[in-house]
Amino acid sequence: MKRLTATLLLATTLLAGPSVASADGLNIVFTHHSSASNTFWQAVKKGFDDACGKVEAKCNMIFTQTEGSVEQQLANMRAALAAKPDALLTSIVDNKAFDDVIKEARDAGVLVIAVNVDDTEGAKGNARQAFIGQGFKPAGYSLGKAISESFPKEGPIKVLVGISAPGQNWSESRGAGVMQFLEEYKAAHPDRQVSWERIDSGTDLAITSDRVGAYLNAHPDTTAYFDTGFWCAGVARSLQDRGVAPGKVLLGGFDLVPEVLQQMQKGYVQALVDQQPYMQGFMPVMEAYLNKKVGLAPSDIDTGQGIVRRDQADAIMTLSSQGLR
Repeated sequence: MKRLTATLLLATTLLAGPSVASADGLNIVFTHHSSASNTFWQAVKKGFDDACGKVEAKCNMIFTQTEGSVEQQLANMRAALAAKPDALLTSIVDNKAFDDVIKEARDAGVLVIAVNVDDTEGAKGNARQAFIGQGFKPAGYSLGKAISESFPKEGPIKVLVGISAPGQNWSESRGAGVMQFLEEYKAAHPDRQVSWERIDSGTDLAITSDRVGAYLNAHPDTTAYFDTGFWCAGVARSLQDRGVAPGKVLLGGFDLVPEVLQQMQKGYVQALVDQQPYMQGFMPVMEAYLNKKVGLAPSDIDTGQGIVRRDQADAIMTLSSQGLR
């Protein structure tokens, strides 16, 4: 807790102050599983770039060409480590794929911090030194609870859970949290018929719209759709195009990107979970800086699972469009 407090205090100082001492050649590389077209990751990049500018570090964020490609991320990581950076920031979307290369990085003296996605076993499953990001299963549970407040008071509850990236830690864990809540909701309401299915919903607005839209056409009595990312915005578009009224199918998802906030403003999305992407980009740079300057070990930072509803969408939209939320 003391290390985390020190990190947050330094970050506050850096945000408020006009300049700070140079990091003396600090070289940081950030590899992850997403493509440059992913709006969420542009907010992470802004936080990363701003922090690197504050400490005058040499920094490079490397996107994949294909959204969610573990193979491309691994190749990018190996290429980046060949240049011998001081610190490696990386998402760990697969429990096995990155184990060897991260151990090699640690053995070579590279600071390694998992960002955005961690091994599901945390430090037991991977040699990374800290994790900065959201607790995915609790976040999924919180989303399930938030949407359930709008469930109809009578009749069956039929839910579709979209696993945006089957097999990847973040998507599976969020979906598991939603389904854990649904199991508890069903047990607490034995007089109600409560059921759910999962679907490979995809990580593209058009693909998610097509896949989930087809399901909803075949199952018009669906109560709610949960997405494990922001691609529920595509489902909202599909419902709007079909003339389905806002709220007829409850929608919930993650991340406060403009596309999904616009659908929330229209009433199609009832709840979103914020994981603070700007913070995920900014704080690991601060921890790398502290490690190099004063030898502090990196610390875990939970970037949260705050629930956002329609009455907050207007205020957040401005910050989201600036890449700050």
